[in-house]
Amino acid sequence: MELKCLINGKMKNKYVFSNIYVNPSRSPFIKEMICIKYEDESLDKILENIKKDRLYYDDFKVCYLRLEKNEVQYNDRLNSLKKIGMAINGEANMHSPKIMLGVTKVEGKWIFGEYKKNDFEWHIHERKPYEYSNALTIRVARALVNIAVGNNIDMKLIDPCCGVGTVVIEALSMGIDVAAYELNKNIAENAKRNIEFFGYDNVVTHGNMHDIKERYDVAIIDIPYGLFTPITHAEQIAIINTARKITKKLVLVAFEDMSECIKETGFTIEDLCHVCKGKFKRHIYICK
Repeated sequence: MELKCLINGKMKNKYVFSNIYVNPSRSPFIKEMICIKYEDESLDKILENIKKDRLYYDDFKVCYLRLEKNEVQYNDRLNSLKKIGMAINGEANMHSPKIMLGVTKVEGKWIFGEYKKNDFEWHIHERKPYEYSNALTIRVARALVNIAVGNNIDMKLIDPCCGVGTVVIEALSMGIDVAAYELNKNIAENAKRNIEFFGYDNVVTHGNMHDIKERYDVAIIDIPYGLFTPITHAEQIAIINTARKITKKLVLVAFEDMSECIKETGFTIEDLCHVCKGKFKRHIYICK
């Protein structure tokens, strides 16, 4: 679901082709990528293009991107790196490169271009000072933000039931304009402390989402289910109804199937999936 929203792509054998560029560090599930410059049926043709274009990089390093289905043997991989390195104008730097270049062979074709790797710096958010056992994992929270805004980080996002701020922190780390509300005073204060712990300005309001007047491009709601604050089914429906008033697009997370309830509020379910955490199963809906 995240890949579909980010790059309009569908995973195939743990890789995907797309015409849309996304920094791999945005996603918890993208490990590495090559921005394709040349693609051909033979390595020799790739080398010809490099020489013809007089491709120049300084302080570069070439690496081989290995796929699960390995189409090239070890010695041939090393040979490809050596040949490409020799064909490029400029000086290589094996220890402190300023730019990484990547080569691989997939579906019978050689691919070469600039290589980028997920820096996984977002893992630091797992060490926030306040956490609850039922909170979304960092991976899921980050994926939800990507599902919500896609490749447009200029969208205005709101999390009106933000809990300890797990989703909010991921959005802030991507530079997204995000606002948040939390009804429970103690939890709201913990969310503020979590956000400030990572050096971000507070965006959490202790208040009722039903009092929100402003409209947003998209909302993410991990709907409360009564673990810390008692809530009825009618109140859950009211949350979805209010979401309908403040946004055109909703990414809803629920512990039960709420398909019919969502439709009754006027939303259309565009996509859905499920994620599990321990014994808990969460339903994720994209609604418009």
